[in-house]
Amino acid sequence: MRHLHFIFFLFSVCSVAAQTQKHNPKDQLRSLNWDIIGSVKFELTEKNELLPLFTESIRRFENREFDLTGYLIPIKSGQKQQQFLLATLPINQCYFCGQNGVPVMIMVEMESAVPYGEKPIHVRGILKLEQKDASYAPPISIKNAKLIN
Repeated sequence: MRHLHFIFFLFSVCSVAAQTQKHNPKDQLRSLNWDIIGSVKFELTEKNELLPLFTESIRRFENREFDLTGYLIPIKSGQKQQQFLLATLPINQCYFCGQNGVPVMIMVEMESAVPYGEKPIHVRGILKLEQKDASYAPPISIKNAKLIN
């Protein structure tokens, strides 16, 4: 019964946050490169794996230099981040509360750590595609990335 109360409380808090947090359409980042990343679809297999279906448009960039501008979403605590998610919406948009859906994201591994900030950053590195279960790890990443000013 305690678990039910906790789940109800969590849902209530998330619903209130979604109602008070307004989505600012100007925050959404759009670009041709984000469209390429967004072209990847996913298939749920009989084994409950969420496998990526890579389009020809993204395969053309595999193992090549690729750049994106996006919002840094940390996956570990700390003022400096070397591995993080890059998203089309800022972290404060409460996308898991149902207001905005889940934005397009990609894993980024920097050559050296960058400071966390709320403004978009521009990175360039090598685009990697991996045929693995997206439920546990992002199948699309940019490795050896550098911050571009």
